[in-house]
Amino acid sequence: MTKESAAAAGDQRRSQLLRGVLDLCLLSLIAERPRYGFEFVEALTGKGLDLVGEGSIYPLLSRMERAGLVSSFRAPSASGGAPRKYYRLTDAGRAEMTSGRAVWHTFAGQVSRILTDTESTGDTAS
Repeated sequence: MTKESAAAAGDQRRSQLLRGVLDLCLLSLIAERPRYGFEFVEALTGKGLDLVGEGSIYPLLSRMERAGLVSSFRAPSASGGAPRKYYRLTDAGRAEMTSGRAVWHTFAGQVSRILTDTESTGDTAS
């Protein structure tokens, strides 16, 4: 496997893992303060999750709003442009975030134990 193909495989795995918890990441970011779309991309990139673009975030925010986890409001842009759509947590969103965090911590701990407690013996099944 070349370095390029290994990097691509790593990015694909990271993307698949992130897809399962992106909603939880967005809820956690909104819990800090209301945010608009591009701020999510900046915050995720700043925390090392640079695989997420606006094309993934906006549909998820719409689904979360339809599910009642977030609500939105429009506010003027600080740069003087068009008003921006900001998202804030609802009570249901806060409860979902709390529950999701607990599930994540349990799951991540279990996976971590498996990955760190097992050693490769070098044996291969025949």
